[in-house]
Amino acid sequence: MNNRLMKNSVLVSGDVITIAVLTFIGFASHGESDISFLPRMGTTFLPVLTGWFLLAPWFGIFDKEMIASPKSLWRVPLAMLLAAPLASVLRAALLKSTALPMFTLILGSSLAFGMFVWRSAHFVIIKHFYK
Repeated sequence: MNNRLMKNSVLVSGDVITIAVLTFIGFASHGESDISFLPRMGTTFLPVLTGWFLLAPWFGIFDKEMIASPKSLWRVPLAMLLAAPLASVLRAALLKSTALPMFTLILGSSLAFGMFVWRSAHFVIIKHFYK
């Protein structure tokens, strides 16, 4: 596997894992962390994943130049903050409910922070291991 493919597969896998972990943390913060809540977690995880992978490419989140530049990391939280409303609407549709503004704000800000931390760590990793 070449270095570019390896970098992107690690990046995409890390994005998915980060979203999954943050989804779990969100549910755990409400006391809903046992296995019986997995289907409900899916109604948050899948819309967020969909929103992220639909909007992130528009911000160049997976472009080689962006991945290699710490100056471009600001795009990550911005993309997630804009993906959150889409995810919230998709989630509301799955649950046949409404997209609550406060939920959307908390979802977007926590995921934006978490993705920024993950992407910053990824930058450090690729700088040291994939020269």
